[in-house]
Amino acid sequence: MVKILLVEDNEMNRDMLKRRLFRKGYEVFIAVDGAEGVALARSTMPDLILMDMSLPVMDGWEATRQIKADPKTKAIPVIALTAHAMAGDREKCLAAGCNDYDTKPVEFPRLLEKIESCLTQKEAWGNTKSHAEFLQTKTHQKSVWDTRTPPS
Repeated sequence: MVKILLVEDNEMNRDMLKRRLFRKGYEVFIAVDGAEGVALARSTMPDLILMDMSLPVMDGWEATRQIKADPKTKAIPVIALTAHAMAGDREKCLAAGCNDYDTKPVEFPRLLEKIESCLTQKEAWGNTKSHAEFLQTKTHQKSVWDTRTPPS
């Protein structure tokens, strides 16, 4: 069963997402602040993290940076969930280490597509590779292949 860590401080959002994810067959772990999210990521090793960016104790930005800085958890995909839909917010989430970004209120079918996309990419990267390492490997493989291809 695929494990998802949901880091969300709003009880209504948390309960709604947990129920809907559970109905889709996911095992869901809950954290209510960023510090708890980092600790649960390390102890449960989820397949994916849904991270609210506006959290108490430690915000989602810092929690994501810590998760991505830890060799044990760096390959876990993180989808940012935020009510902020201002220009540059998506880029800020990606710069913090998030693999994708979704706005609140959550449109569940769209979120499911993002979850499946991240899980598919994670499977392609392998559990020990970061996205950057995966892309570097693909670029290297392409350049090696290109050098062996005879000119037309």
